[in-house]
Amino acid sequence: MAVITSALLNSLRTGFSAAFQRGKTKAAPMWDKVATLIPSTAAQNTYGWLGQFPKLREWVGDRVFKDMKEHGYAISNKLYEGTVGVSRTSVEDDALGIYTPLFEEMGYGAATHPDELVWPLLANGHARTCFDGQNFFDTDHPVYPNVDGTGEAMLVSNNLVPGANPGTAWFLLDVSRPLKPLIFQERTKPELQMISNPDNDHVFMKDEIPYGVRYRCNAGYGFWQMAVRSQHPLTADNFEAALVALQTMKADGGRPLGLGSGGKASTLLVVPPTLNGAARGVVGVSELPGGGTNKWFDAATVVPVAWLG
Repeated sequence: MAVITSALLNSLRTGFSAAFQRGKTKAAPMWDKVATLIPSTAAQNTYGWLGQFPKLREWVGDRVFKDMKEHGYAISNKLYEGTVGVSRTSVEDDALGIYTPLFEEMGYGAATHPDELVWPLLANGHARTCFDGQNFFDTDHPVYPNVDGTGEAMLVSNNLVPGANPGTAWFLLDVSRPLKPLIFQERTKPELQMISNPDNDHVFMKDEIPYGVRYRCNAGYGFWQMAVRSQHPLTADNFEAALVALQTMKADGGRPLGLGSGGKASTLLVVPPTLNGAARGVVGVSELPGGGTNKWFDAATVVPVAWLG
């Protein structure tokens, strides 16, 4: 029977940490397809520059400084944890092999935690606000005639909903820019922690060794112009309507943004699993069922997402 000492518990931490790391490497997170990783060094990040799409001009005379509209959109970091207890009797009896898969699963869960934050943002974007004070997916986003956000705004929709019988939502996103439609903000990396003192009060009272994951992060919205939501049936005609909406997006000042024109390399058709077949029928086949060439073949990459189901 093993004698429980701090040295023994620290050696267990090494083994369980290795299992935790193996679990992280086995994960295949999907969040980075639609979200940009932004490191954070404070309790929250304020993205006052959202809404600005910088461009160049011919340099004639002095530089021209433009006043840009400031936005108060902020993402506050949240603290997440996952904790398990390893029975002290299992340590004494050298029966620790049964816990290795558990720590691998904890690593897997830590690596895919950003998915748990990012994809629900997309699913609920029609009910959550972004930098301009409108819901991320909305029918009346203001786009101003002047680059500084002044003038009489034109109202633009990136939420295509039929007047009757709206169906399951699907999404068309441009991910060609350094900043993608969504933001994943990371204050700390996920870490595995433990209590290595066998005389700790918790160990004494519960007769178990606690291990826990600690992670500070959060997710939020980037540029709404880079994403279109539709509740129309996923057909070729409705795909075209969403693509046209994406391709005709403009920044303040009326400048076309050139979105949605890069084909499957930069345009994602994001769907719940129930629409995977329909999506592949629209952009994933070169020949139409009745004959002829499919003009939308490879116009976007299909991304089925379980979190949207």
